[in-house]
Amino acid sequence: MPSIRAKKIIPKQSPLDSSSAVASAMAAVGPSDGLNVRYRIQGGKPLKGTVDISGSKNAALPLIAGTLLCKGTVTMKNVPRLRDTATLLATLRFLGATVSENGTTVTINTDKVESKPIPHQFVSKLRGSIILLGPLLARFGEVEMAYPGGCVLGKRPVGTHILAFQQLGVEDLSTDSTLKLVGKPRGGEVILPEFSVTATENILLAAALMTEPVKIELAAAEPHVQDVCKFLANRGVKIDGIGSHSLSIQGGANRLPGNTHTVTSDYLEAGAFILAGLVTRGSIRLRNADRTHLISFLGAIGRAGGKVTCEKNGDILVNGAGSALKATRIQTNIFPGFPTDLQAPFGVLLTQAEGVSRIFEVLFDGRMAYLYELEKMGAHIEILNSHQALVIGPTTLRGRQVPSNDIRAGVAMVIAGLAAQGETVVTDVRYIERGYDRLEEKLKMLGADIIREEE
Repeated sequence: MPSIRAKKIIPKQSPLDSSSAVASAMAAVGPSDGLNVRYRIQGGKPLKGTVDISGSKNAALPLIAGTLLCKGTVTMKNVPRLRDTATLLATLRFLGATVSENGTTVTINTDKVESKPIPHQFVSKLRGSIILLGPLLARFGEVEMAYPGGCVLGKRPVGTHILAFQQLGVEDLSTDSTLKLVGKPRGGEVILPEFSVTATENILLAAALMTEPVKIELAAAEPHVQDVCKFLANRGVKIDGIGSHSLSIQGGANRLPGNTHTVTSDYLEAGAFILAGLVTRGSIRLRNADRTHLISFLGAIGRAGGKVTCEKNGDILVNGAGSALKATRIQTNIFPGFPTDLQAPFGVLLTQAEGVSRIFEVLFDGRMAYLYELEKMGAHIEILNSHQALVIGPTTLRGRQVPSNDIRAGVAMVIAGLAAQGETVVTDVRYIERGYDRLEEKLKMLGADIIREEE
């Protein structure tokens, strides 16, 4: 991949700086990731009741970043209360934004934001901070940060983002320790090397302030990408092809107007609760879920014998007791295909299905590790390679101590614990709480015996 390393970077402020500004901004994030948090679950209880699905983390992060493009105050509603969103808001505070929070409503004013190097304290635990590249380049023509971190799910390089911006005339001056891009993006065509969600969102946000048109080919089309498109379109940016893999953007404003936006609901959280209701033989009503985001997933649920009904008012009903689970095959894919982020939770359901099921993970090579934990709980699994596995069921799951390997594997372990006999202890809960808003509270309201413990 081409890279220009014309000179050694001498940052205005070291990415490792531990200044009072960093400490002040990070104070709002909450306890350190070093805190040992775990869930203690007594399984075997059917979940019953109604649960409200929160806003999507994967939409909230680029939308929060998008406020950098806006003049005046932006009010964001239905923002999930997560460590990831708190970290990104802390980053905006560090850059000079004014942020106030009231439950799931966040107001942001970025008029006084400055372009300065973003230290590793903000980005090392949040890979989603890469979404700041687009709006900062659009507004200031320069962005510098430590390399983003987050969950380890196989190879997820930043090279796709760099290549995309290079196609719009941006210069890469990165070093081995610092990501730095320079130059205001120019109009043109971007052909992504993969269907990257965050790269698509980065180019969308960068293009919003350009006077020249931009076209993105092989764009991602997930619901959270569509929500970013709607956010921009409601502020005067012309976007053609929303929901497709070819987007045309015509911006042109120096800054976008503020106003209000409501974050779309989290279809990944909705899917997790549907699966939890089925494997516990429970009865759940989901509110604020969008079935159009779950078409492929709901099709797989139907093939597996799960009884799920979508009502006219938008609610989704889960009838676990009336379900006769049977083996099926799932293959992850880009939207509208089966979501990779629901593969691990669905794997738990397959342990309770009659027959031999096959899982084919197409997108990531590190997403099968949770299957070893299910084996510890009594599941009968044959891992064929890093992308394929067989699940032979049904098997009785028994409580064990299991880790959260990543956000989605973590919630899979919680679902397994809810279905298991005896006590399950899920460790490294900090991963889960990066992606699920008040999961423990919601499960308790549905009758789960779950306790959150901190050390």
